[in-house]
Amino acid sequence: MATAAFEEIAETFAFLDDWEDRYRHVIDLGRAMPPLDEALKVPATKVTGCASQVWLYPEPAGGIFQFRGDSDAMIVRGLIAILGALYNGIPVAKVGDVDAVAELGRLGLNDHLSAQRSNGVRSIVARIREVAARA
Repeated sequence: MATAAFEEIAETFAFLDDWEDRYRHVIDLGRAMPPLDEALKVPATKVTGCASQVWLYPEPAGGIFQFRGDSDAMIVRGLIAILGALYNGIPVAKVGDVDAVAELGRLGLNDHLSAQRSNGVRSIVARIREVAARA
């Protein structure tokens, strides 16, 4: 159950043969993402369990899930952008149905992220699910 935005990323990853190019693409996705306003970078929006600093600001409205995020690490900003493509715009009730590990596996990210980054991604996904469950 991937969004069109996520499918576009998956197509780009399939086109890129080299992992260096894929990492650059992840970083480019992070650079293209608007920064989170400093006023929203507060303890309530900070994601614990990440080696980098990560903030997620949920904005679900009208039953549709949305969030904005940011990190002090460019690769993590890119991972947040990918997760945004995966989750943003779907019904809040469907957020728990998204298998982020499988979807990121389609990109090959499960095999190419360090253990620390993988733990961080799991923490971000857990926060997304938590926010959606409360919405």
